[in-house]
Amino acid sequence: MSRWRWPRYVPVAERRAKAQKKVQQLRKKGKIVCPIQIEGRTIVRSFWGQGWCTHLESFSDFSNRLPRGRTYVRNGSVCHLEIGPGQVTAMVSGSKIYNVTIGIKKLPSTVWEEVKHKCAGSIGSMLELLQGKLSDEVMQVVTDAHKGLFPRPEEISLRCDCPDWAVMCKHVAAVLYGVGHRLDQEPELLFTLRGVEARELIASDLSFLDESSQVAEDTLSYDEVGDIFGIELEEDLQVQDPKPEDRAA
Repeated sequence: MSRWRWPRYVPVAERRAKAQKKVQQLRKKGKIVCPIQIEGRTIVRSFWGQGWCTHLESFSDFSNRLPRGRTYVRNGSVCHLEIGPGQVTAMVSGSKIYNVTIGIKKLPSTVWEEVKHKCAGSIGSMLELLQGKLSDEVMQVVTDAHKGLFPRPEEISLRCDCPDWAVMCKHVAAVLYGVGHRLDQEPELLFTLRGVEARELIASDLSFLDESSQVAEDTLSYDEVGDIFGIELEEDLQVQDPKPEDRAA
């Protein structure tokens, strides 16, 4: 393929300047812009951010293409990234500003119900869930490559309007890493993306605890009632069985 078909190489400084200019233009138009801004070389730091990236890198379909996006996301080329139900939309600065759309299928209800069932009674609060302060057992459930919260390759569709023929171009790869970074800041967006309610995991916990507590309460109440009636029964017998001298009097 002749070289004239490909856009010229754009230095990092130029891409960053172009991204910043695009952000300013959009904000002047009153649009909410959410760029990915990374300090240093570490892209993700939290449980959910690391889990997202590690999960995607574990698939051979993605592992060879994803590294191309690391430089782009680190140098500020992702000038906008928005996560909504079942979709990620982004703009990435290259030889020009490219539009990226990533579709994510909703988490199957059977998988979600199984996750909730396995996590029941193991998550202390919403804060612990979002901060990733989970037991090893819960971590294994939510990060399971096939039956966890992260999407499998066949549940992901990728689209970029750049001239690269590859399904996963460097712009798409940058956005995928950008999603991981965004989950560092807003982990609840993973649940939004998969079309489920994070609070249902806590609700399943409370339901589990309520049922367990109710069983214990019912058992305790039964024992207490038995003791009480035993005492009252003895007292009644004493009253109803007077001594002979009392009967004679």
